[in-house]
Amino acid sequence: MSCPREQEMMERRREEEGGEMKMNININEGFGGEEEEDEDEYTMDGSVDIRGNPASKNKTGGWIAASLVLVNQGLATLAFFGVNVNLVLFLTRVLKQNNADAANNVSKWTGTVYIFSLVGAFLSDSYWGRYKTCAIFQFIFVLGLVLLSLSSYLFLLKPTGCGGEVTACGPHSGVEVGLFYLSIYMTALGNGGYQPNIATFGADQFDEENPKESHSKISFFSYFYLALNLGSLFSNTFLSYFENEGSWALGFWASAVSAFVALVLFLGGTPRYRYFKPGGNPLFRVAQVAVAAVRKWKIKMANGGENLFETDIKEFSSTNTGIRKILHTEGFRFLDKAAYVDNEEDMNTKKKERNPWRLCTITQVEEVKCILRLLPIWLCTIIYSVVFTQMASLFVEQGAAMSTKVFSFPIPPASMSAFDILSVSVFIFLYRRVLHPLFSKLRKDPKGLTELHRMGVGLIIAVIAMISAGTVEHYRLKHKGHLSILYQIPQYVLIGASEVFMYVGQLEFFNSQAPDGLKSFGSALCMTSMSLGNYFSSLLVSLVMDITTSHRHAGWIPADLNKGNLDRFYFLLAAMTSVDFVVYVACAKWYKCIKLEPKSSHYQDDDDEEEDEDEYDQNESEGGIITSV
Repeated sequence: MSCPREQEMMERRREEEGGEMKMNININEGFGGEEEEDEDEYTMDGSVDIRGNPASKNKTGGWIAASLVLVNQGLATLAFFGVNVNLVLFLTRVLKQNNADAANNVSKWTGTVYIFSLVGAFLSDSYWGRYKTCAIFQFIFVLGLVLLSLSSYLFLLKPTGCGGEVTACGPHSGVEVGLFYLSIYMTALGNGGYQPNIATFGADQFDEENPKESHSKISFFSYFYLALNLGSLFSNTFLSYFENEGSWALGFWASAVSAFVALVLFLGGTPRYRYFKPGGNPLFRVAQVAVAAVRKWKIKMANGGENLFETDIKEFSSTNTGIRKILHTEGFRFLDKAAYVDNEEDMNTKKKERNPWRLCTITQVEEVKCILRLLPIWLCTIIYSVVFTQMASLFVEQGAAMSTKVFSFPIPPASMSAFDILSVSVFIFLYRRVLHPLFSKLRKDPKGLTELHRMGVGLIIAVIAMISAGTVEHYRLKHKGHLSILYQIPQYVLIGASEVFMYVGQLEFFNSQAPDGLKSFGSALCMTSMSLGNYFSSLLVSLVMDITTSHRHAGWIPADLNKGNLDRFYFLLAAMTSVDFVVYVACAKWYKCIKLEPKSSHYQDDDDEEEDEDEYDQNESEGGIITSV
């Protein structure tokens, strides 16, 4: 489940050079002499500053820029969950929808948020770049929240004070309801398009070619997930309380202000950020590989991937700023035909004439291979998302059926999710400060556990969490609902611990293994995993109820849980997650890590390029290189 180190010889050379490139600038002072300006260090990963110049290590990026991104994420998450956490109550209390319709509308809205994440990732990777995409979608997010606040205050919350448990709201016109749906779907579009890009943009602030910054980049994802949880903690406690009491306008305005402050902070860091240019439409690149491979499906290739085409360094780096070449890997040999050069190929490399629908580069082919290899790992994370989804649904219903008074103080069942958030915060600290150094020593590897290892650990903890939830429910049924809600704490804590291993590892994994031109798409995979987890959970609940309901039995998950067997459903999820873990281990062992050329090689002289042991065949021309891998 661990990935081999890529291009060890190149890494050793980079370490010897210190991972740094120093540029000395001589200026003529006009008095017949030259004076050397202070040395400045520049990033080696191809990032640029706001002016399009090579990014300075001292003046751009680093933790100063990343901290702005972390605060931005915390405030934006606060704003989003200020709407999300009680949306179902708003639909039932204010818009007078029944429970089933309200639940379905919330599920559709939540799913739409994650679908829009694919739109944001596509625009970012293809045309706009991560910074511009984040700024545009955050602006849409703020507009949506402002419109939601205004429409609710002016039209929906009538009479004043309605929407709580006491005062009912009056009827609403179709236009007023339509304005409400327009506002929440603008909010969904803004948040969905922004989310897959902000994590990657924050990681862009660290130069992975520099050993110190590379370590900080790994730490960033843990702190990013922590910022997300701290933002949601405020929403799930304070905002949830005020909205539950009927102060909907106050809650929505607080969300709008939080999103606005997040946008201002994000834009304020513009001069400090590091940027990468978009890599162009990936759909065309994928389609070209498929078409070129199909055209050559009859061609027989020798073992070892000989006679594969790749552009030379100068041409590649001039048209793909900040994007590294991907080295050839075994597997999916049919796709290699897209880069195979045969004697009948209509190509003139000296004049740089190449039909990309007949002949693709190795990097193009490997980009498609990377996507295909990521998909099985991604599919294995969907079952985990099903487990995670129960925290916002069945865990709450289970808590509502328990004794909610602690020392005569009523505990809202939904507020138990605070233990999950606290667990995430504690385990992120424990992992970074205790477990990571421990595993680094045990494995004699400074990286400690790989992302694949950590995702596997997350699945194991999720199994234990479901067993814990099922056990609590078993004893709750024995005590006829008189069991204290505090017995739910272990299952919430275990879910929080599993998130640290699964979701943080997932963010790091997809970011590191996605090709440079598809980094935002990698982050979007995390969000779509959660989306499909929500949909699959709803499907599974419906299927279980259809199978277990009869004229003698109310089913496993009836309206009155005291008449059901929710514990069996939890144990079913534990069994499914166990099977998923076995499949995941097989997929992780099969997985081959992406093999990237170091970005720093783009800055090397041509003489140094010839000394690289990339196993390139020295059959070069002005337009390309035919490789023997």
